[in-house]
Amino acid sequence: MDKIKKSALILFNCFLIVPLLLIGILPIKAQSKKPKNILFICVDDLRPELKSFGISYIKSPNIDKLAATGRPFFRHYVNAPSCGPSRAAMLTGVYGPYGNEALFERANYLKTFPKNVNPTLPEWFRNNGYTTVSVGKVSHHPGGLGGDDWNDPNIIEMPNAWDRNIMPVGEWEHPRGAMHGLANGEIRVKQSDMAVFQSAESPNDSYPDDLIAKEGIKQLEMLANDKSKPFFLVVGLLKPHLPFGAPKKYYDLYRNVNLPPIFSPQKPKGPSTWFNSAEFMNYNRWGKNPNIDTAFATEVRKHYAACVSYADAQVGLILKKLKDTGADKNTIVVLWGDHGWNLGEHQIWGKHNLYEEALRSPLIVKYPSMPAPGKAANGIIETIDIFPTLCELTNITKPAFLQGQSFKNMLVNPNIEGHFAYAYTGNASTVRTPKYRFTLHNNGDEELYDETTAERESLNIAKENQNITKELKILLVNRLKLRKNYEVKTPK
Repeated sequence: MDKIKKSALILFNCFLIVPLLLIGILPIKAQSKKPKNILFICVDDLRPELKSFGISYIKSPNIDKLAATGRPFFRHYVNAPSCGPSRAAMLTGVYGPYGNEALFERANYLKTFPKNVNPTLPEWFRNNGYTTVSVGKVSHHPGGLGGDDWNDPNIIEMPNAWDRNIMPVGEWEHPRGAMHGLANGEIRVKQSDMAVFQSAESPNDSYPDDLIAKEGIKQLEMLANDKSKPFFLVVGLLKPHLPFGAPKKYYDLYRNVNLPPIFSPQKPKGPSTWFNSAEFMNYNRWGKNPNIDTAFATEVRKHYAACVSYADAQVGLILKKLKDTGADKNTIVVLWGDHGWNLGEHQIWGKHNLYEEALRSPLIVKYPSMPAPGKAANGIIETIDIFPTLCELTNITKPAFLQGQSFKNMLVNPNIEGHFAYAYTGNASTVRTPKYRFTLHNNGDEELYDETTAERESLNIAKENQNITKELKILLVNRLKLRKNYEVKTPK
């Protein structure tokens, strides 16, 4: 009898425990997130010249709305102040060479040693079941092809990355023309003959970004209608890249605006990464120099602002289509500037330097049910952190070769601190901490700036603060070794 009671009790407990186990298991399954779509928008040469990033006179309503509903990162730093190496770092998740041919170098190595080359960000997601599509300027070459006119299908910048890789050219004939094109199909033949800025009366589709946004919208609709696979769509806008050309209605937004003075407009003395602004100065400036002609400098800044507003309008069209398709409910949106741009600070009109203005760029991430939407994150992060973050957000395994750190925790809690950022040119490297920027030149020269003072990067305090430079140099040298040890092939 006791055995019967004992057996009955065990059976009863089984009936009681199994449902409890199911109750415990089911929520776990319910919480396991399905892969999310990714819409990634790259904006060329965009410094944080946005109202949502503190520039009050800028008209950027669409990006501002994204910031208000997502997570703007106020201290995001790129790893290189130039299009090619910055995009290479973002797309590979590692520090790499400084030069616009960085991804082509990888592609050439891939031909000989295919098993030794790490996959790029889109290739990793493609291997994990995503449809990957590129529109516009995503890698350095718009459309991702090489050759004389950047349209040779046999010279691919990122092999195996994309299911579709599209660069609409319209009247510009080829991607090289679109890259530098102004209104109505003008192609740069001789740089000194092309105006450094322009505001043309023009119909829709007269500038390259009109066509890029339109094609991006077309691809977005196709991808949203395909329910069989998640998508990874990257749309790369060209403006505000030089020359500063945008439809006249965007310049009119700034015609009568009083701009604040340029911060730290003096050319630096002593060791520096000052750059001679050759890219800017080689355009037709009508004999004017913005470093000595304040009225001309103001005009340049207004035309840059016009390009920002024009790019913002294209972002608005793309985001509207995302919402119209309903795919916004299951899509991570990333807006990223590939680097900053000096507008007269340190007498530089361009990039290719290691000052704050060239390295700090806007980054906004948004996804459904994000905690505390609209609250900015002030912790320091860097571009190579994007790859591992997207893996975590989509529950995809992070590849072991990544050198960045996921900032998913900052998306959940924007008050979490970040880490220091590392960046480089061919002649120097720099680290940025919450308080300091330390720059080490290849010849041994040092720069140290206290970013919390009024002087910021106009006063080099390295000589009188050797204890601080010594500590920061350790951080920098460790990153420098990590970068130098990097090869296109998989590290061994």
